[in-house]
Amino acid sequence: MNYTLEGHDLKHAVEEMLFHLLPTATLERDGQTDGDFCRSILSEENGVATARALVCIDGVSREAERTAAVEGLSPIDRKRAVTEIIKMTVYDAVVPALPQPPVWGSLTGVRPAKLVRGLIERGMSRGEAASHLRERFFVSPERTALTIRAAATAMELDREIGESDVSLYVGIPFCPSRCYYCSFVSATTAQSGHLIEPYLDTLCREIEETASLLRETGKRVQSIYIGGGTPTTLDEVQLARLLDVLQTGFKFSNLREYTVEAGRPDTITAEKLRVMKAAGVNRVSINPQSMDDAVLAKIGRRHGAQDVLRAFAQARQAGFDEINMDVIAGLTGDTPHSFGTTIDTLIGLDPENITVHTLAIKRGADLTDKAAAAAERQKVSGMLDYAGHALQTAGYGPYYLYRQKFTAGGFENVGWCKPGTECFYNVVMMEELGTILSLGAGGVSKRVDRDTGWIARVNNPKYPLEYIGAADRLTAGKRKLLLPE
Repeated sequence: MNYTLEGHDLKHAVEEMLFHLLPTATLERDGQTDGDFCRSILSEENGVATARALVCIDGVSREAERTAAVEGLSPIDRKRAVTEIIKMTVYDAVVPALPQPPVWGSLTGVRPAKLVRGLIERGMSRGEAASHLRERFFVSPERTALTIRAAATAMELDREIGESDVSLYVGIPFCPSRCYYCSFVSATTAQSGHLIEPYLDTLCREIEETASLLRETGKRVQSIYIGGGTPTTLDEVQLARLLDVLQTGFKFSNLREYTVEAGRPDTITAEKLRVMKAAGVNRVSINPQSMDDAVLAKIGRRHGAQDVLRAFAQARQAGFDEINMDVIAGLTGDTPHSFGTTIDTLIGLDPENITVHTLAIKRGADLTDKAAAAAERQKVSGMLDYAGHALQTAGYGPYYLYRQKFTAGGFENVGWCKPGTECFYNVVMMEELGTILSLGAGGVSKRVDRDTGWIARVNNPKYPLEYIGAADRLTAGKRKLLLPE
């Protein structure tokens, strides 16, 4: 679709809304207007800004207009008001051309629960916040309910975070094979296995230096999450070394949650689980993505459903009483029936957490056919509806959610849990409630000012080889983050 901007240069606002509504569209600015196009026009008179959108889709033209009073507003508030009416006019003009409105209405952000928390903190009741989502942003009743519950969980956990508390993320960017949908910074062992030992050397050094920094600043570790990649790509000796360095460096007296993303069942062994349990890990994630062997083969997983069952049983035998299992709706070859079987099978295993993701087609992934993903909208919608109903019937409730661009059908990812088993780190990370220090390649550390909400960030080098080469300066950014001048 071609688009033009007149009277403003808020390119991101227009593109974001068009991508939200038309995920298969290829956008081109200032192109021809003889096909599908969008004109976004802004004018101002007597302190009132007027936004208009003229849209043509499949030969049918539509127009929308909205206004906002901007006189006397600060530059930031003025931009916010103008951006909203520009986005909403595009929404108003495009939606009538769609088979059905998106379930998230005009919301394009990845953290809808954070928006709701802000509304409640500014004086709205939960009911008023729910009405605001439905009436102002056109969010469906089902997604509104999910958002309100996730916001309530975040507000409850927020009260349990002290000023000196931080969370740790430790990244292991290696996997036995690469799933076709993956865009995380990860390398297969076949290609980069020779980097694991030097990577681990560098990571252990960063852990030791970060632990020293936390002792110096009086910070306390509240949760640890070891993710990837697939951390259990490490063998038993490597894993034991990593966990020992963490246990030696950081005080665990304030630690409430310690997760290892075991992820791939083909990397899980009874010995690795024993090593994790002995080191104080109290939560593991075993992620089938699907319990259909044909689907698993198509997405590049080197395991079958029986491997999932074996790994789950071994985790229970090792003493883990908090287990998460991930599934993805919209995988190639999956059907509503096979997806439903996956959900029913996992519920039958009775894990504490089940996380339901929607397939996201990202720029870094091997699968880039956005048109095929969009065509799955109805199928994926049915999958998510089934999962939500089955999980709630089985006693699970939604505790966190987030959205990504280019998800099939524009849906969401939801963490479901049994009462009292919410993953603390997931909520803190996604809702940006507290400071998170990230160690390892690709890590993004965030210092959250809990009074103002201001967030400062510092990035580690993205790729393993770059990370290894930066060993001498990895904690310098964290020092500035925790000890700003």
